[in-house]
Amino acid sequence: MEENKIVAVKPKLTNLQIFNMSAGFFGIQFGFALQNGNASRILQTFGADVEHLSLFWLAAPLTGMIVQPIIGYYSDKTWNRFGRRRPYFLIGAILTAMALILMPNAGAMAGFLPPIIIGAGMLMIMDASINVAMEPFRALVGDKLPEEQRSFGFSMQTFLIGAGAISGSWLPYVFSEYLGASKVAAAGQVPHNVIYSFYAGAAILLLTILWTVLNTKEYPPEQMALYHAAEPEEEEQKGLWSILSDFSNMPLTMKQLGLVQFFSWFALFSMWVFTTPAIAQHIYKVLPGDTSSVKFADAGNWVGFLFGVYNGVSAIYALILPSLARATSRKIAHAFSLTAGGAGLLSIYFISNPDYLIISMIGIGLAWGSILSMPYAILSGAIPARKMGVYMGIFNFFITMPQIVNGLFGGLIVKQFYHGEAIYAIVLAGIFMILGAISVLYIQNGKEK
Repeated sequence: MEENKIVAVKPKLTNLQIFNMSAGFFGIQFGFALQNGNASRILQTFGADVEHLSLFWLAAPLTGMIVQPIIGYYSDKTWNRFGRRRPYFLIGAILTAMALILMPNAGAMAGFLPPIIIGAGMLMIMDASINVAMEPFRALVGDKLPEEQRSFGFSMQTFLIGAGAISGSWLPYVFSEYLGASKVAAAGQVPHNVIYSFYAGAAILLLTILWTVLNTKEYPPEQMALYHAAEPEEEEQKGLWSILSDFSNMPLTMKQLGLVQFFSWFALFSMWVFTTPAIAQHIYKVLPGDTSSVKFADAGNWVGFLFGVYNGVSAIYALILPSLARATSRKIAHAFSLTAGGAGLLSIYFISNPDYLIISMIGIGLAWGSILSMPYAILSGAIPARKMGVYMGIFNFFITMPQIVNGLFGGLIVKQFYHGEAIYAIVLAGIFMILGAISVLYIQNGKEK
């Protein structure tokens, strides 16, 4: 006769507790926004051609695909005096801060290696470190929150992601327009407004991660075992080989979400890599290869401002999303959001006045807010809690793979088919975002509400 197991119920957390456990995401996204808005600009300053930008950006998905499942696996198995997920937050934050300080200063280290190599190396280190810090935050929501609070937990993360991204995206613009930092520099050098922004990003990242580490307690293993005693025990392989086993046995919902993620993140990668050259060429009429003119600086600063707008929209929208999902379904809410993002990306082609690009960013912000929360809310109810970390890490495969495909072929497509006109990469991104909206409707998920 099978022995009955006592199953405890996770207590609900207060809004302040949910905020504290997610506060580090503000700093992570602050640094991530500085990278997204300025990495292409920095690499072009150091000599990268527009058609090669996507190859340099491969650092992000390649490191994410390798790092996140491993970090997820080990954070599932970790427990020490600092907790289960928190040690990874702190290590990732320290490494990311170092990369933020060094990347815009790659030109000063030209005596050792060419600046473009150093800049690309710092981009890779930054991405790997952000992944170390970021992945356990997703798993922490599954660890700490009962099922009925998880949509709100992921939405709180999205709100803080948006708030951090606004600050990080706008900071170079603020430094140049209001604090007197120079927005132009000699050929081969990064302007002071960008350098100072990266320094500020490093400090804010460390402070917010420390806030989460010091103000969040994790459930010890014996308590987690009580909360999830009803889950069936499985005989599993030991060591990192178990990641391959878990990958092959992933839930159906996760596989179906993979197609949605492919379309969504292919589009996002195109946007991050090609928006600056696309707007510089298509709207500001900057000539190819011109990276030291005032017009190119204005285009780069305006792209940073625009990225702040879409992140601001996503932060507000994240607070509305749980209600929208309850009124319809998580699938319908996500499909609507991706459609709005696709329309926003497509509209950029038809705009000639840069001020009107703010309207495009509204649609992109709706998509971004949903991409950061709804897939995880759908997924978290379909995976076993004791493997929350490793499955959240494996799920990152469906984020990194479309970026790798785009990184390998996106620049080649821009050169061979678009004749160097990056605006058409943005058009393709809009089409892919709409395809993602269609594919989300075919997900089968028993815990839809």
